Amino acid sequence: MLNVSRRLLAVLACAALPLGLAACGPSAASDTGARNPDELVFASIPSEESTSLEQEFKPLVDLLAAETGKKIRVEKATDYAAVIEGQRTGKIDIAMYGPLSYVVARNSGVRVTPVGAQVETPGSVPGYRAYGLVRADSPIQRIEEFGGKQVCFVDPNSTSGYLYPKAALRTAGVDVERDVRPVMAGGHDASALAVQSRQCDAGFAYDTMVDKLLPEKGNLQPGALRVVWRSEVIPGSPAAISDDLDPALKEKVVQAFRTKANADYLKANGFCTDDCEIGGYWGFAPADDATFDSVRQVCEVTRAKQCTES
Repeated sequence: MLNVSRRLLAVLACAALPLGLAACGPSAASDTGARNPDELVFASIPSEESTSLEQEFKPLVDLLAAETGKKIRVEKATDYAAVIEGQRTGKIDIAMYGPLSYVVARNSGVRVTPVGAQVETPGSVPGYRAYGLVRADSPIQRIEEFGGKQVCFVDPNSTSGYLYPKAALRTAGVDVERDVRPVMAGGHDASALAVQSRQCDAGFAYDTMVDKLLPEKGNLQPGALRVVWRSEVIPGSPAAISDDLDPALKEKVVQAFRTKANADYLKANGFCTDDCEIGGYWGFAPADDATFDSVRQVCEVTRAKQCTES
């Protein structure tokens, strides 16, 4: 069974949590019963620096408020460690994770259950790919040539922005700790844009950010970047709910995600008019803990410190 240093996560998270979540003390959950708060806290890391979290998830948040009868407060987390520790301590009730950060959360004892994973189209299987990127005019043609270069990653707890790239580099004979000059950009958008602006010689980001989100915003110039590596399909990013919530309340949230949290339903029922995507995705498909076993397997291969005891 994989483990992670709870002390390390706590230290990182207390530094990274916004003011509203900064009290890193005992869990808000009662030892004698399930929680049924008047307000639920929804937290995520924005997919783009230029987009507010409230705008990015507004249709979903409005849906959850209608389904539960609760006020939903949106909190912006600065990194995945903050999401993990915020949910551990009861400061976050519903959270958007990356696949790796979800696995890290579960393996470090955070009691959460996936309620769905993001999908781009109706009926599709939750999943996406990581890209290895260089500028269009770069002489680099393969991931094997990242050695000796300044390489942008996203976050040590990012699945497509660190874990899978690390595994691919290792397979290519490139050691992340010794053979490259790593830069943690903090976001998929920041990583891709740093390559475009020549701050990094190469970098990693997930496919939808590069193919859709940044070009639609006009932030990534057409043809500016070239993909030299694509990962295998990675399980879709999950939303997870705290297990210590009242079972009836939890079931309302689960059903909302699995049957109504999609662009078609949200538009048909007046939660939005034009852009009804949720964080750049059509919606969610059912997922459970076993959905993320392939991430655990990559953790076993890489022995990344993010996956194992520090």
